[in-house]
Amino acid sequence: MNTYQRRNRPKYIYTIVGVAVVQIIIGIMGWFYMDVVKISTIFKEEVRISAYLNTTTPDSIKYIQNYISSFSAVKKTEFISKDQAKEIWNKENNEDWSKVLDYNPLPESIDFYMRSSSFSKDSIMFIAHAIQQKFPTQIAAIVYPPILITNLKEASDKIGLIFILMSLILILISVVSIDNTIKLAVFSNRFLIKTMQLVGAKPFFIMQPIIYRSVINGIISSIISIIGLLFMFQSANFFFPPLRIVNSIPNQIIIFAVVFLLGLCLCLFSTIISVSKYLNSKIEELY
Repeated sequence: MNTYQRRNRPKYIYTIVGVAVVQIIIGIMGWFYMDVVKISTIFKEEVRISAYLNTTTPDSIKYIQNYISSFSAVKKTEFISKDQAKEIWNKENNEDWSKVLDYNPLPESIDFYMRSSSFSKDSIMFIAHAIQQKFPTQIAAIVYPPILITNLKEASDKIGLIFILMSLILILISVVSIDNTIKLAVFSNRFLIKTMQLVGAKPFFIMQPIIYRSVINGIISSIISIIGLLFMFQSANFFFPPLRIVNSIPNQIIIFAVVFLLGLCLCLFSTIISVSKYLNSKIEELY
């Protein structure tokens, strides 16, 4: 190993570590964003909307349920009998009113849940109006929590917007950091780049070994960052079991793929730009 290689090896190590740290930050932001989206989806799709029934005919109930299910905005429907309604009421209110009443005043209902992509007060009102228009005598009332729906929708939109803005700022900072790290590594080779150009080497010939090294560095840093993120995912799942619901394997694969490709592309892009800069510069500008 010659003196030049020994002198420049630490700079490559710094580049690899620096890029890996930035990739981990980007991966964590992507992870948080997916978790926020998933949790928001779970909350939206758990809001129950109840269509209370006047009819008790099984065929009529089935027909109404099929009609509600035909709306693309509806994710699922379920028929709630009087006994099931009593169990749900007792569970939600933590008491048993059968000690006071000797009959069940709760009506049968068809409960349905919206898809998160269609979750809004306007969509629910539209479906509720259509159901009541279709079955004016068979539906007693359609009940849903309007304040909860409005607040959940607004909170979800605000949190999503704030998180996207923060993510864009952090990603921009990360990209600039990666670019500066690569430029510092190439800066140490500026005299070698210019010397090769002066002796007649073509730009592609000059760039080839540096780009090759950049690709190797990008792959190594990506592997390090993926290992770090995988450790974080597993630790989060172990110490906070509820996160297993949102930390799905497909989401992790997407994050790993984005981190790997983003790191590799940024390394290549920054290296090509930096080398081109020194190829187009004058000798006195190198000092």
